[in-house]
Amino acid sequence: MTTKSSYTADPARIGQAISNRTVALVGLMGAGKSTVGRRLAEVLGRQFYDSDNEIEKAAGLSISDIFALHGEEEFRRGEHRVLERLLGEAPHVLATGGGAYLNPDTRDLLREKAVTIWLNADLETLWRRVSRRSHRPLLKADNPKGVLSRLLDERTPIYEKADLVVTSEEGPHRATVNAILKALDEWSQTHND
Repeated sequence: MTTKSSYTADPARIGQAISNRTVALVGLMGAGKSTVGRRLAEVLGRQFYDSDNEIEKAAGLSISDIFALHGEEEFRRGEHRVLERLLGEAPHVLATGGGAYLNPDTRDLLREKAVTIWLNADLETLWRRVSRRSHRPLLKADNPKGVLSRLLDERTPIYEKADLVVTSEEGPHRATVNAILKALDEWSQTHND
């Protein structure tokens, strides 16, 4: 009989091993970047930032309003500026917007200053999570699930460029946090800054 070995994280050791790097979560809307990111930050004893929240604070508008008033292109420029500012601060845990990693300049900035982790989830998981809310500007369409599917297909090759890939599944968030800690632990053993 084969038993699964359980991984026990040492957050203090992992935090020390990546002490000069922000942990940046990338992926599609609904992947759990904000929820998992908050819990990961608690475990690592770091500050947590959600780039969408920081963009809204800087603009004084909601993401939906920014899209409606200024369009996606202007939103992406502002997003890059906010991420640049955040990545200039002490290492923390950062949940990025779903499209942030698509911008090559933003991607380069994230890879220079952070360990990037793609929180990967299948379409059904993503749809279950995003269909509970109506504030997603890219999903204000006749067939929102179809849009989500198209975005997943288009963005997957870009998200795959992240340093690490961790599956975000339904269930307790601590399982995803633990999977991230394990991935960070393994990454830190081969990437000694």
